[in-house]
Order: sequence, then structure tokens, then C-alpha cells
Amino acid sequence: MSEDHKHIAGGGGQAARCGFVALIGAPNAGKSTLINQLVGAKVSIVSRKAQTTRAQVRGIAIEGDAQIIFVDTPGIFAPRRRLDRAMVTSAWGGAGDADAVALLVDARKGLDEDVEAILARLADVRAAKILVINKIDTVEPPKLLDIAAQFNDRLAFDHTFMISALRGYGVETMRRQLAALMPPGPWHYPEDQISDAPMRSLAAEITREKIFERLHDELPYQSTVETDIWTEMPDGSVRIEQTIFVMRDGHKKIVLGEGGRTIKAIGTAARKEISEAIEQKAHLFLFVKVRENWADDPERYREMGLDFPK
Repeated sequence: MSEDHKHIAGGGGQAARCGFVALIGAPNAGKSTLINQLVGAKVSIVSRKAQTTRAQVRGIAIEGDAQIIFVDTPGIFAPRRRLDRAMVTSAWGGAGDADAVALLVDARKGLDEDVEAILARLADVRAAKILVINKIDTVEPPKLLDIAAQFNDRLAFDHTFMISALRGYGVETMRRQLAALMPPGPWHYPEDQISDAPMRSLAAEITREKIFERLHDELPYQSTVETDIWTEMPDGSVRIEQTIFVMRDGHKKIVLGEGGRTIKAIGTAARKEISEAIEQKAHLFLFVKVRENWADDPERYREMGLDFPK
């Protein structure tokens, strides 16, 4: 936490509470959807693809006198590549620093191999442990009770919540209970701030989400987006230039599409959402560059907010 955020008072004077809740779980458990619901605005990119969240994203929610800072971590999985290792390290780093750690579980998968590995390591985390069973609208109620019992037999969770992040079921109750767990103290952020991600990086994440949505499996995890130029224009609009880095010439052709149609569609969708997020008109210009070894370049990791694994 940077020093300039530590001393912002808020939230009803003496009664104020403030703390961190890390959301952890296997890929595609629904962490990004949940954090957006908890905050009430889009702060984390959502995709059907696993492992779209790469670095820790912080979303800030107000509940009564409490300010809750939710840390959406990358999904925890068995890492194979350098980027994978950096993402998993980031996820556990987020859990280690939090006042409470919420393990999000997909009700359809229950206690599978991915979650087993997380449970084993979660036992050593000192923070309050919260079990959140997500996607409850996809299974029968008796199965939900079995899943809750199974997990609580394995690890003593302080609270268990059953929710549907997508539909919003149970999310308000969860937010109220988490607020009560936060330690007394002044708020870290101004009341109207919903994320600590700079707008430049949120804009890059939005464009990356549109690439995922548009290209599905054609372009696997071989792309990253960086915001190069952010210029406030005299008319109140913003000119944004971004570079999409890919690893192969073939990937560049996929992103551009025939006659530039694909990149135009990505740009249109991203511009609309960026404009909504920053509440300003945005002019977005996208460029595609081939950088074969970007996944081994420490500078790209810094841009993503990740530590470069040796």
C-alpha cells in the first residue's frame, strides 16, 4: 500500500473500518465476475477463458462504515511457463497480505484436484478464511450442503457463503458480513474511488478482454496490451494509443483480420467500454506488434504488475 493512500480518513469517523479481502480460487471459478458485483462496477476483466486475470486487481466497496478492498487474484493452477509462475506467485502474495481470504469454488466442480492443492496451502494462511460456493443456480440444493460440509471438514472456515456471482444472489449478504470482519481504522481510499488500477492499465485490460471475446481459441494466451499514449484533449475527450503484442506473424494476421476487420471490431468494442469506464469520450488507436519473446521480457511483467520470476 503506498503511503499516500494510508492516511485518508473516511467512513463515519471513529466507527470506520477498513481492510483487505483476497479472492482466490482455481481458474474460471468466477472471481472477476464476483469482484465486479461486490464493487458494483467493472474493475476486473471477465472472460470464459481461464487465467484472464494476470495481476492482482483491487476493487473498492463501501458497506456502511466499512471500506472493503477486494483483491482479485489470478486463478491458482499448476504453473508451466514463466508467466504462469508469476501469476501464481501474485495470487498467493495477495492472500498473504489480506485481513480475510475468500476461497471461491465452482459448485459444479466441487472439491477437485485444483482446489485440493489450494486447500493444502490455505491451511498456512493466518487471515480469516471464507468459503464462497459460487454458481449455486447450476446444482441442486442438497449437493450444495454436501459441498459445504466436505470443505469445512477439510479446513475450518470462519464463514461459508452460497452465491451466484453472475446473477447477484447472496452477494449483498456476503458483503455485509465481510464488512463486519474488517478491522477498525480509517479508509485507505476516497469514497468515490472503485479501483486502484490506473486508468491506463484498466483501458489496456478492457482491450485485452475484447481480444479474448473476439478470437476465442484462435489466439491463445500469446497476447498482451499496453497503453502507450494517454492524451487529454481540449474538448474533454481522451486520445489513447495502445499496442497489442503478439508472439508470431501468424498471430498478428489473426488480430488484424481480413482487411483489418477484426482489429476494427476489437477497437470499437473496447472504445465503447473504455468511454463508459472513464466517463469521457475516448478515441482509441490500436497497433499490433510482433515481439516473439514478450513472455520472457521483464519489462512486460512490470507493465502487468507482476514480479518477473527468475
